Amino acid sequence: QSWSRGMSYCLHSESHLDTGPIYVRENGKLHMVNQGAGGVQNVTPKTRPFSLFSRSFSVELCMNREDDRARRQRTDHFIFTYTKEGNLRYSAKSLFSLVLGYISDNVDHIDSLIGFPEQIGEKLFSAAEARQKFTEPVTGLRALQKFTEAYGSLVLCSLCLRNRYLVISEKLEEIKSFRELTCLDLSCCKLGDEHELLEHLTKEALSSVKRLLLKDNALSDSGLRRMTAPVRVLKKGLENLLVLDLSCNPKITDVGIGYLLSFKKLNCLDISGTGLKDVDAVIKRLQMQIGLVHSKVPLKEFDHSNCKTEGWAEQTVLQWEQAVMEAMKPQDNLRSRVAALHFYGKTHRIEEVVNRTLVEPETKTSGNLQFYKENVENCHLPLKKEFAGSHELKNNKKRALAEQERERTSKQKHLCLTVEDWDLLNTY
Repeated sequence: QSWSRGMSYCLHSESHLDTGPIYVRENGKLHMVNQGAGGVQNVTPKTRPFSLFSRSFSVELCMNREDDRARRQRTDHFIFTYTKEGNLRYSAKSLFSLVLGYISDNVDHIDSLIGFPEQIGEKLFSAAEARQKFTEPVTGLRALQKFTEAYGSLVLCSLCLRNRYLVISEKLEEIKSFRELTCLDLSCCKLGDEHELLEHLTKEALSSVKRLLLKDNALSDSGLRRMTAPVRVLKKGLENLLVLDLSCNPKITDVGIGYLLSFKKLNCLDISGTGLKDVDAVIKRLQMQIGLVHSKVPLKEFDHSNCKTEGWAEQTVLQWEQAVMEAMKPQDNLRSRVAALHFYGKTHRIEEVVNRTLVEPETKTSGNLQFYKENVENCHLPLKKEFAGSHELKNNKKRALAEQERERTSKQKHLCLTVEDWDLLNTY
């Protein structure tokens, strides 16, 4: 009776819905309940179409559903390749590459990389560089500082910013974050004496610079005084400088050359195109006090062929330059305006702005003032044979040594500082 009550309830309740056939097993036999008759019949089950879902039901396949912004930032977790037969084959990325990609996407949130293995640090830097994380205004600087603090010269050991004055103005803080640079080329950037980057050269972070090229930067004697003040008094700053290029700076006079005498380790010097008044006196002074010999032919150290950007951040500097060029593209519209002015028979000064290019100044051969130190392995000497058998040079060496002994005994030359020098040193 209980079975019949439950079945009748099932049949009569919600009878308006099509629930499909109902099967009941009783006494080892399968019975189908007939809803219309309200009883049980021993019949053979009929195959009739049966839908599990209603007609209005829809299915949508969703994998790793994220918002569009996050989907653009993340990379695919599969690697697609083709077989020899031309069939598409995919394989999952390794866990290391997935974690590396995740960290590089959030590289600006890293607290510190000090003590982290260099091999993994280089891969992490490359992954972040491929995502152009270092080109972002605020987060890029913060991320770059984490790498430079931990790896120093591995991030960048040589930086060439020749003719890239726009990159310097746009990425000055990023450039200042590089540490342990050994070569820095700032030629033809028109920085001047008061530029922040020149002041940064005297900091301890760039005491490792051995090759400094400042050709055509509108420098004067005051700029050299500021740049050499830590070396002259505190024995800090650019005390390890070996090669210095100050050519094409006409405001540098004999007074400014006197500040360079504090660079005792200097092997090569170029002061061509400067505003020297007594050239012969300067030549003798450089030779007697720091042992630099005037070269009759141009030196290879100043042909700018060996100066390159080297390190992990080599592509990063190129990305900065490309970003600056992209930002300058709207000025191309000026050409159409110039064309319109020419069409109507008018001229305008705007043509000078469009066609203006930075032309690197060239020093005359007759005004070549390049110096080198003899018997130095790292300095490319022009012609050693011309100077090897010269008795005059030997005598000059003796006089130079004697002059150095006199300077050591003379305390006034070391302690004679002007008020401007003390004011300058107080700023460090």
